[in-house]
Amino acid sequence: MPLALLALAVGAFGIGTTEFVMMGLLPDVADDLRISIPTAGHLVSAYALGVVIGAPLLAALTARMSRRTVLIALMALFVAGNALSAFAPGNGSLLAARFLSGLPHGAFFGVGAVVATSLVPPERKARSVSLMFLGLTVANIAGVPVATLMGQHLGWRSTFLAVSAIGLAAIASLALLIPQDRGHAAAPAGLRDELAALKSLPVWLALGTTVAGFGALFAAYSYVTPMLTGTAGYAEGSVTLLLALFGVGATAGNLLGGRLADHSLRGTLFGGLASLGTVLLLFPLLMRAEWSAAVGVTLLGMAAFVTGTPLQLMVMEKAAGAPSLASSANQAAFNLANAGGAWIGGLALAAHFGTTSPALAGAMLAVLGLGVAAVAYAVDRRRTPSVGRERLVASHLPEEPAALRH
Repeated sequence: MPLALLALAVGAFGIGTTEFVMMGLLPDVADDLRISIPTAGHLVSAYALGVVIGAPLLAALTARMSRRTVLIALMALFVAGNALSAFAPGNGSLLAARFLSGLPHGAFFGVGAVVATSLVPPERKARSVSLMFLGLTVANIAGVPVATLMGQHLGWRSTFLAVSAIGLAAIASLALLIPQDRGHAAAPAGLRDELAALKSLPVWLALGTTVAGFGALFAAYSYVTPMLTGTAGYAEGSVTLLLALFGVGATAGNLLGGRLADHSLRGTLFGGLASLGTVLLLFPLLMRAEWSAAVGVTLLGMAAFVTGTPLQLMVMEKAAGAPSLASSANQAAFNLANAGGAWIGGLALAAHFGTTSPALAGAMLAVLGLGVAAVAYAVDRRRTPSVGRERLVASHLPEEPAALRH
């Protein structure tokens, strides 16, 4: 695989670290800024809001620019947001800085996915995207635990300075390893035309599958700590290690999904969603003992992230006229899934259905995701009746990223 994918993975590692580390730093931030933990929780929402707004907007506005330049500029914005977070004097300024940090998130992954697929032969496109996402999953194994410990011992501001340093390393890697490209003069002339490329039912069905499928994950994962401590019997100090096991499973699932999707994109998607639903359905049983709970958390990460690459490529395929925008919009869909899944899981808890009830709610969302994916498949068959239409994802992707090879 090209070394350029390493540069994308470094950027993904930094983004994954800053996205998830705030959960572990909330008590420290709340104490330092003299705010309540629920108020500090708005810092998580501010980042997610930045992702949802910034993903399609920045991708559309930079559609005609060199993708190498766009990636470097997005990472520079990421560095600025985290540096401002480190020096924020109060909660209001920190909220603004977290929002700014989230703006480049989706566009980076969106544009990065298009670049990654342009660097490899058609039969390796899914694997190339999974290698970029590898930085995100590894962040859950190493980046988030280390950054959390740093924040707890050196102060939460040191964490954001460290993340800024990772961003600078990513900028250097991108400048050194990503091939020069000439921009995209043939791209749509404006934001309205770029958005028009997304006005199709298959695109929205693909995005809907992302929201439902990853909403299933976050319905359970958002409340995995009380499941582990209240049902499985783990001490609170063991949770960090168990969350690292989730990262191990996510990394394995991401790599497996990339390899399988190169052979059957839709088959991998259906299999991943079915596996995710099955794991979530078994969660009440898995949480009855410490050893099975550890297995369950690992399997949850693996089953969920098997679907990540297929979902990303499917959205790009369905919006071939605006692959960067569609890919970025899919990242916004991931964050909507985060918020929506957590809300639905919380409803199950609030209804007093039990500590593991969010997992069962997640299982229902996985079934919903399968249903949306099935509808998308039926629509595709009606629109494109030819046999073997998804044998190579590359045949549906635009050729303009090939300029990167020159």
